[in-house]
Amino acid sequence: MHWRDIPADSLAVFRKGSVIPAHLLALDAKRQLDPLRQRAMTRYYLDAGAGGVAVGVHSTQFAIRDVGLYEPVLELAMQTARDWTPLGGARPLFMIAGIAGKTAQAQREAATARAMGYHAGLLSLAAMKGADEDALIAHCQQIAELMPVVGFYLQTAVGGITLSASFWERFAAIDNVVGIKMAPFNRYRTLDVMRGVVAAKAEQRVTLYTGNDDHIVLDLLTPFVVQRDGQPVTLRIKGGLLGHWSVWTARAVQLLGQMHSAVDSGQISADLLALDSQVTDCNSALFDVANDFRGCIAGCHEVLRRQGLLEGVWCLDPEEGLSPGQAAELSRVRAAYPELIDDAFVSANLTRWLNP
Repeated sequence: MHWRDIPADSLAVFRKGSVIPAHLLALDAKRQLDPLRQRAMTRYYLDAGAGGVAVGVHSTQFAIRDVGLYEPVLELAMQTARDWTPLGGARPLFMIAGIAGKTAQAQREAATARAMGYHAGLLSLAAMKGADEDALIAHCQQIAELMPVVGFYLQTAVGGITLSASFWERFAAIDNVVGIKMAPFNRYRTLDVMRGVVAAKAEQRVTLYTGNDDHIVLDLLTPFVVQRDGQPVTLRIKGGLLGHWSVWTARAVQLLGQMHSAVDSGQISADLLALDSQVTDCNSALFDVANDFRGCIAGCHEVLRRQGLLEGVWCLDPEEGLSPGQAAELSRVRAAYPELIDDAFVSANLTRWLNP
């Protein structure tokens, strides 16, 4: 499957820039998959206006692969997306599957995702820690032979590896790469991706998405100017593939629309710029920055639990949960930034989403 095989309207959604939530995992008190609430989450994202979802990624918990949930969770999300008519009517979506592990495992996952109808695979390299650049590129090339690939620069605090501008140049040169999610939570490393894409002359084919949940607004408003052969090349980050946007998604869609309009008009207001620190403050509570991200998934679960979409914050790992003080931090940011919270939207539609 080549990126030219993706339906044109779905590819346009991705290239324009969309809200793509990193799909969470709904578990019951026995830490078993809760299909009703897993499906309700997908319906929520689609009704909120997301351009698609990313399933089987870090926020879905990489451990789904160890407990036999990778295929069921991907299949449930895809089937729900096909069956559900979102508010406002049917529209094209761009569906992304997380792909992880060493080459043999990643190839199996890519084949599975392709067979289910996913448009691209978000390729995590965390399992390749210790491999040299040539081995990493060979791995990426083998997965890109199976389906379109979105690169993933995962922050080192949660298992990612440091990748050079040279790596990103070679990666962007792979013809079946359609995008890169930049999530190193590090400005220097984010710029390394930009430099690599420009050096590869791939800026028209490779769409950039922010995964820097600590810097969302400025990532989406900033023009990035990189020199190539003595000439400036301007890059824009078009959308977000974010764990942060797995909650409060309806507001995220509105915010992205505001940012696109501001960029298109060239009129970026101080009020819009001020949202960067507010969104980052919210993220500090969601992702448990005070405790080195230990509660980053449980924090997102807690938001959906309070809204009624989830019954609890259970993760596959019994040791993973909210950190001391994290619930209070979530209450603080919810009270401080009501314009960033979509509780009313969820309340109005919850019964519909939970309908079997």
